[in-house]
Amino acid sequence: MPKCYINPNIAVTYTHWIYNGQAECHIPTSFKAAVVPEPFAQHKIEERSLQPLQPSHVAIKITATAINPVDWKIRDYNAFIKEYPAVLGSDAAGEVVAVGSEVTNLKVGGRVFFQGIIGNYDASTFQQYCSMPAELVSQTPSNITDDQAAGISLATMAVVAGFYDQTGHGITPPWAPNGSNAGKDQAIAIIGGSSSVGQYAIQFARLSGFTRIITNASVTHHEFLKSLGAHVVLDRKAATAEEFKAASGDLPLRYVFDSISGPETQALGVQIVEASGVGENVVVVQSANEEAKKLGQSKTPQVNIKMILGIGSNPALRHLSEPMARYLGGADGWIAKGLFVPNRVRVVDGGIEAVEAALKLNKDGVSGEKVIFRPNA
Repeated sequence: MPKCYINPNIAVTYTHWIYNGQAECHIPTSFKAAVVPEPFAQHKIEERSLQPLQPSHVAIKITATAINPVDWKIRDYNAFIKEYPAVLGSDAAGEVVAVGSEVTNLKVGGRVFFQGIIGNYDASTFQQYCSMPAELVSQTPSNITDDQAAGISLATMAVVAGFYDQTGHGITPPWAPNGSNAGKDQAIAIIGGSSSVGQYAIQFARLSGFTRIITNASVTHHEFLKSLGAHVVLDRKAATAEEFKAASGDLPLRYVFDSISGPETQALGVQIVEASGVGENVVVVQSANEEAKKLGQSKTPQVNIKMILGIGSNPALRHLSEPMARYLGGADGWIAKGLFVPNRVRVVDGGIEAVEAALKLNKDGVSGEKVIFRPNA
């Protein structure tokens, strides 16, 4: 399918696009968005429009957007928001409706998934259309739905940053030379395996070649997590640091990744590192808990709690987010080959008006599923 470019010879608006040098294609001059009108307020449905498309960006019709805890925390705690009305949402899938003149890897009509950009309202996902840098967009393979694809990018980026960036564990990523054997003859502990982040952490640990992947979860999730690659799944409520260490056998348990990152799980992470005798760090995906930090500092040697921010658009993380986008998606990517499985989904019907119901469902708590709503339904 040919590309849809902005015509460089006319004043750029979203009513003027040139298609294959001849006919025009269209994107709405305005569309529906769920916006936070003022601090701490609930969402309202309003009309908005996008800025002119940059040469390296693509415009996307959002068919499904996922809910992550960061979404309601940003609203409830007034975090990261610099101006109102604000558009939130940072995990979605959709269809490319226009490409910038420099884009070569994506085409109009292609299905895609991506991590939106917090604070960039044109690249946020609680709306019917958005624009994104093409290098951060994955092509959705035919073996998954848009609902499944919508919940991949944000949680996966948290894992990728936590595993492979120097702000986390600094493991060689699986797409790098010898990266698929980075975990050979080693064990890794993943706290909270049934969470969205935990499920993806298990799979990346498998892609990294860890000889033993140990996690904990409710009993109802044990067999499913083993199907993703976990070798040992301990009981979520009863698992102790000593059990994690025992599950590693004779293998060094150097890496601990906390997918939940609450006060209790961070303390458990510190205890696992102490029991392992070879690790140094607990990598967490939320702020380091002060009591857990003190616990780590009291150990000999000290145990560090390292918080990561898995924001793929951050220039410091583009060395990971861009290859991640390529290797996950596409006809020959890990998802298409069955090497990476999306979270199971729970869809909240009602179109873009379902945003508050979807946020409440996530906030109240779901187990082993990703909450999804469809802005264009």
